[in-house]
Amino acid sequence: MKAFYLYADNRSCGLAELILMKGRIFILMGSKSDLQFAKRIGNFIDGEGFNVEYEYAVSSAHRTPDLLVEKIRRLEEDGNHVVIITIAGLSDALSGTAAGLSTYPVIACPPDIDRYGFAKMFSSVITPTGVPVMLVARPENAALAAVKILALSDPSLQQAVRRYISKKRREVIEADEEVSKR
Repeated sequence: MKAFYLYADNRSCGLAELILMKGRIFILMGSKSDLQFAKRIGNFIDGEGFNVEYEYAVSSAHRTPDLLVEKIRRLEEDGNHVVIITIAGLSDALSGTAAGLSTYPVIACPPDIDRYGFAKMFSSVITPTGVPVMLVARPENAALAAVKILALSDPSLQQAVRRYISKKRREVIEADEEVSKR
């Protein structure tokens, strides 16, 4: 029995085609001042050898809501698997707005969570029913979370995630052995 998936625009594809679709990560910043923090996401993806495309963009839910709507609309029309990572300081309207406009998962990764703590968490994730936003505090972990989501439909990416987990496990074992010898 062949499984088919029908998209909203009446395109259909078989399961094999769906599995082979490459995903990408859309890193959406509220302002250019977030770029240094955002680059840690790309650096992690490249440094760990994950074969995932990513791109950076700037759009403010407060100052350029029309541009934000347009960027999300283009993502939706693209037809690829996408995970959106939002990076917004101060009041995080960006994450909830992106989640409300998109069918893709949204991960909020606020650059100022260390400074604002729980207030920042609430600003990022207390959203209306039907507008889910996940919160991951470190950009490297946000990148890994996005990679794991994309790996659900990409067997080669699943293998890369397994290799990464094994590497981190080995690092702990080696550290334990080193400390235990003293």
